[in-house]
Amino acid sequence: MSTPETSRFVRLRVELVLEIDDEDAVTGAALRRIADDGDMPDEERVQAESTVTEDTAEALAQLVDPFTLVGEVPGVELLQASWSGEVIDYDPDSPEWDLDEDDDEEPDDDEDGADRVG
Repeated sequence: MSTPETSRFVRLRVELVLEIDDEDAVTGAALRRIADDGDMPDEERVQAESTVTEDTAEALAQLVDPFTLVGEVPGVELLQASWSGEVIDYDPDSPEWDLDEDDDEEPDDDEDGADRVG
């Protein structure tokens, strides 16, 4: 199934919108996760605790782990992941939030997105 022209690497893009009903529960869970991480250096731990205490979106990002999401998928190794959280204005009736629409408007990786003639 794989040919020399076919890349073995796949970028999986996932966008989630979550409603937080209990900020204290999310922050508390994030602080427990940080406290339980025996590999985290003390300086990084202090910074992480401060960040999740001040920003519930970052607390949530502390709890979501892409490695866990794909860790048991057979034949796949997660090589790199990046994620963060941000507070947003959300209107489910807005066309901006239509998750069924195609992302064809975005330029391909090999295009720079500039207008082309010809």
